[in-house]
Amino acid sequence: MNTAMATRWGGRLAVALVLVLATGRAALAADPLVNVDWVKANLEKPGIVMVDFRPATEYLRGHIPGAVNSNYGKDGWREERADKVPDVLPAKLEPLAAMIGKLGIDNSTHVVLVPPGASSTDMGIGTRVYWTMKVLGHDNVSILDGGMIAWEKDKKNPMQAGAAKSEPKTFKVNLRKEMLVTMEDVKKAKAAGVMLVDNRPEDQYVGINRHPKATESGTIEGAKNLPNAWMTVNGGGEFRKRGQLEQLLKVAGVPSTGEQISFCNTGHWASVGWFAAHELMGNKQARMYDGSMVEWTMLKAGGIEQKVKLQ
Repeated sequence: MNTAMATRWGGRLAVALVLVLATGRAALAADPLVNVDWVKANLEKPGIVMVDFRPATEYLRGHIPGAVNSNYGKDGWREERADKVPDVLPAKLEPLAAMIGKLGIDNSTHVVLVPPGASSTDMGIGTRVYWTMKVLGHDNVSILDGGMIAWEKDKKNPMQAGAAKSEPKTFKVNLRKEMLVTMEDVKKAKAAGVMLVDNRPEDQYVGINRHPKATESGTIEGAKNLPNAWMTVNGGGEFRKRGQLEQLLKVAGVPSTGEQISFCNTGHWASVGWFAAHELMGNKQARMYDGSMVEWTMLKAGGIEQKVKLQ
């Protein structure tokens, strides 16, 4: 083979290798949302694990065939920190990874999260776990749009009673530190004029009501309010389409692009806002503050703005 021919073949092989690698990367990512039809078409297929987050009693009465059950509040997805700040990402990730593995999930599994689906707060279970999986380095994750309620609407959809069997797998963490936003990061962002987005209901944003563990009422000074319930249709389990999200962001004074940090009380409602911005709107500069208002007020970070002060 002469030099010119070798160069041509080398170029073709390089292109082929790039295509293979690109295809491989694409295979590791999943659509943020899947619908009921997608679930029906992929029931009990190898490599897919559906995780039902309803209470165990409801799950055992009937669930999507093959779906496993996880307790959002008790299985280690979040924990109370040593300084009593609640519901944050665990400091030690090994137990969390082990729990995920026991669900039958490894690093090649397509994970489909099935929250209850009755409200945007319900869907926050899905978005918070989705954010956690992304933080752990797992991109192959989706949420069932509408949650379990969407599945149950059609009585023809199959249901399975009892607990589905899962073969334990090994799940390895590949931590994305860039996704983690600390209180100090928020202070620096605030000083730099970065957009802060409060995803709590308006009554908490203006300071009328507050979370039981927050020590002050109001919001982080300068934050805009974009309630999590706006992200779903009528505050239910179905996420709004991009066009409607763009409209609502304009109403709230929140840009659809550029650096921004979502927060709430403990990083639950904020995950809904982050999911809408980062995954549905495609703003890859959107991040989420896990500790949120409870940490901000408990640790006296300062910069609280209370728009309504009741006498």
